[in-house]
Amino acid sequence: MLKFVLPCLLLTGTTLLAQAPADQATKFAQTITAADLEKHLRVLAADDMQGRETGTPGQKKAAEYIAKQFADNRLQPIVKAGDGQTGYLQPFKLYRKTWGDFYVKAGNQQFAYLKDFVTNGLLNLPTETAYETVFLGYGISDANYDDYANRDVAGKAVVIMEGEPRKADGTSILADTSKWTGTTGWRNKATLAKDKGAAQIFIVSAESPDAFKQLLSQRNALQGRFNRLGLKSGSENVGTVGIFLIASETAASLLNTKVDKLKSAVEQTSKTGKPATTSLSGKVAVKAERREEEVQTENVIGFIEGTDKKDEVVIVSSHYDHIGVNPDGKVNNGANDDGSGTVSVLEIAQAFSEAKAAGQGPRRSMLFLTVTGEEKGLLGSEYYADMSPAVPLENTVADLNIDMVGRVDDLHQGKSDNYIYVIGSDKLSSELHKISEEANQKYTQMELDYKYNDPKDPERIYYRSDHYNFAKHKIPIIFYFNGLHADYHQPTDDVEKIDFKLAERTARLVFYTAWDIANRDNRLVVDSNKP
Repeated sequence: MLKFVLPCLLLTGTTLLAQAPADQATKFAQTITAADLEKHLRVLAADDMQGRETGTPGQKKAAEYIAKQFADNRLQPIVKAGDGQTGYLQPFKLYRKTWGDFYVKAGNQQFAYLKDFVTNGLLNLPTETAYETVFLGYGISDANYDDYANRDVAGKAVVIMEGEPRKADGTSILADTSKWTGTTGWRNKATLAKDKGAAQIFIVSAESPDAFKQLLSQRNALQGRFNRLGLKSGSENVGTVGIFLIASETAASLLNTKVDKLKSAVEQTSKTGKPATTSLSGKVAVKAERREEEVQTENVIGFIEGTDKKDEVVIVSSHYDHIGVNPDGKVNNGANDDGSGTVSVLEIAQAFSEAKAAGQGPRRSMLFLTVTGEEKGLLGSEYYADMSPAVPLENTVADLNIDMVGRVDDLHQGKSDNYIYVIGSDKLSSELHKISEEANQKYTQMELDYKYNDPKDPERIYYRSDHYNFAKHKIPIIFYFNGLHADYHQPTDDVEKIDFKLAERTARLVFYTAWDIANRDNRLVVDSNKP
């Protein structure tokens, strides 16, 4: 558990009861400027931050920059329990799951992961395991076509063709073609094979040999992106059934045959319109070892102590990590995602610090939380909320989370450049929603768009940023978001594309909302339950 070192304050009764008047809010909100937002973002989204991927030197360099800004603005640091060292960094360990020995054997040949095959999903077979291999045509069970008819595949490795069976004239044999092609086809074929008891599933790529080699090369270059990070050691939930994508040459080896005989079996289906009757079979052995390594990373936290209600805390949050460097060396600078939210937190922290220095500090304490690991699964905020809150969660009044602001999304192009998606404000507290609406009406006059607040919205944005780790604990939240765009998770997400005046208005709206929450007489009521 992390705790704050709070200085002994000899406060008079008058000081203890001091209020931060609403009419003072504008004075401090005006310290949040487009120029300052840009100044900070040009540092955090520069190439030398190397995309701020969790656990990398670039992420740690960004953490040090954020910590320095907190120090320069007189925010209080945290203390790591037990060692007496002060600082703004909240260190924690993640566990990276990687492949160890991973191969497929058939006869006297051994095929390697990313050299000869790729997988869809994970499996864990730390000991080499042997299976009988059978050819199962296209691996489809349809109204008028069934590759599984009179076939027992329980405990066996099945080899099936990608795509769907077609007649000689090119028309489909199937009643429903959409179910068995593309990504949906992969999923349905794998599910069916598992339901039938298959022990391993090998899908033969329909790509040309050159295209398949290119796919292997691309996946090899992106291998690091497929390594998973988690908060718990050994917590990976994987089974023993793998889904492998292989070339026809590999498939022939698994079936102890030649490529031309495999091709003939497929052509038989095209000629007859019926499943292949061939009895191609063989032996295969698989080893798929999962390994784990520790990754050290850090959240960055700054604190401003309140006055008469200092035991209660309002959190303003963002994530400062991003997705790193592409295999071709292009840096994903993440200016919008979420450099924009991070610099907004810095500016809001400065505004509250200026208020405190002027004797108009907030009644409730303010905690400024910039987290890492968001791109890996909201891990930094999960660590804070579930494992090591700096202030007890029962004393946490609200979380205002900022992610991807200062860009006009495709839905608003040519329509509005003065809007913000407001998500979650009414989910747990009707008072919070009212405060948000009134702050905007009085101070910022932005268009508050509630599209993504609809629980039926297919994007499910409410669950996709760090506020959710507070909402699941019944802590009221608001998520501020300007929407998706073509540069999302691309090297083109650069500073030059940020509308800093839009980012300024959004940050000021967050400030005004936080100001009200921090200074009102009563704590926010939690009166609804819609997370």
